[in-house]
Amino acid sequence: MDDVAGIYARESSYLDRYVQLGIASGRVLSVSFPDSPDKEAIEDHDLLDRITDYLGGVEDDFSDAEVALTVPTTQRAVLERVRRVPYGDQITVETLARMTSGVDHTDEADLDAVRTALAENPAPLVIPDHRVRDGPSAAPPSVEQKLRSLEGL
Repeated sequence: MDDVAGIYARESSYLDRYVQLGIASGRVLSVSFPDSPDKEAIEDHDLLDRITDYLGGVEDDFSDAEVALTVPTTQRAVLERVRRVPYGDQITVETLARMTSGVDHTDEADLDAVRTALAENPAPLVIPDHRVRDGPSAAPPSVEQKLRSLEGL
C-alpha cells in the first residue's frame, strides 16, 4: 500500500457515489462514501484500484490492508474478527459475539457493544461489516445493500 498520507477518492458508478480513504503511514484511517469528494482528495491509490476492481466483481477480502484502529479494546476485537469473515459469507451479531474473545454472546450489553463496534466502524468495506446480516453498518444503507448484493448476501 502507498505510504503517502492523505485523502484519496474515486467515483464509483456501481455505488453512485465516491469511495474516499483517509491514509496515514500506509494504514487506512477511514473509509467513507460521500456524494462528492474532499477538495484535497487525490484519485490515485493502490487500495482504490483494488476497491474499484472489487466493485467490478473481483473477489477481494482486503485482509492484507492495514487499518489503524483507534477504538476501544472491545470494539477493536469485534472489528478485527469481522475482518476474518470470508468474502461471500455472512454471520449474525450473536455469532460474531461468540467468535470474539472477551465478549459474551448471552449478555445483552455485550451484544450492544458488538452493534456499536459495527455502527462506528471507521473503515466499512475494508472491515466488512456488511457481512453481519442483522447488525448495523457504518456505510450508508444504499452502499451496504450494494456490497451485500455484490457478494451474493
